[in-house]
Amino acid sequence: MDRQWNVETAIETARSFQPAAVLAAAAELDVFTKLADGPRTVEDLTAELGADARAVGILLDALAALRLLEKTADGYTAGAEVARLLSESAPGNLLPAVRHTANCMRNWAQLARIVMTGQPAPRIPSIRGEQADLEAFIGAMNSFSGPIADDVVARLKHLPAAHILDLGGASGTWTIALLKAFPAARATIVDLPDVIPLAQQRIADAGLSDRVAFAAADYLQDPLPRGADFAWLSAILHQHSRPTARRLYEKVHAALTPGGLLAIRDIVMEDSRIEPPAGALFAVNMLTATENGGTYTFAEYSQDLAAAGFADITLIHKDPWMNSLITARKA
Repeated sequence: MDRQWNVETAIETARSFQPAAVLAAAAELDVFTKLADGPRTVEDLTAELGADARAVGILLDALAALRLLEKTADGYTAGAEVARLLSESAPGNLLPAVRHTANCMRNWAQLARIVMTGQPAPRIPSIRGEQADLEAFIGAMNSFSGPIADDVVARLKHLPAAHILDLGGASGTWTIALLKAFPAARATIVDLPDVIPLAQQRIADAGLSDRVAFAAADYLQDPLPRGADFAWLSAILHQHSRPTARRLYEKVHAALTPGGLLAIRDIVMEDSRIEPPAGALFAVNMLTATENGGTYTFAEYSQDLAAAGFADITLIHKDPWMNSLITARKA
């Protein structure tokens, strides 16, 4: 059912940033890790953070009001479930995703100005710094993709692959899933030099270092490694304009072996551009963060892939979010 708009729902939507901002601040300050092992007082946390006591107290009370913390006479504690999700010490925690979302929120707060100028928001680092923000972004990609990667890749299992070219794959998540699906394959991950070490660590943790090569490069500017029979573009095309994407398709086409397959995982919009709704909102995210990024229809993908020399362009799976799959073959 369509949402019914009235005074209450309009105000609720306008205020919906407030819990998100409280959670984001706590994640950036690493509050949940600090409170995972037992109660801490306002004074304890203020001293550890080197922060303002009044501000720390207000933040902790807001977190307790949202049931993200437990408040007792002994102080504040992160419950077991919250600590599992949001403590640095918990394997597979969601802190990178929350921190990355906090960075996005700073961009979205400038949306009206962005619409007037057509320019993305100025990059404002978090209190954790630019390198930590980069690591949060890469970690967020793993948090978002890790739980669903095997199921998405399963839709490609009947496609042979001996050498996989994973462009922009520095989280390592999709290379790991692809190598599980194609046990005889090897892979090359191409990404920027400052994020390749993050991929190397995750690949090593998965025990796959002997099957993966790494190319520290800008996939738009630098030559691509040649000889792969399968190229994987996962959630990178929305960062670019259609002309830029077309140039990338041309480079991939040249790098693939004859008959090689390109697979794209991304949002695919209906022609109306208002469905799926998550895609319409994600286009706003690209407006705030990139010069020319956006979300595209299958017709647009098809036109650009065909112009780059690909054939047999097929939408093999339609998803309401970012897990639609398009394949195209080099003749």
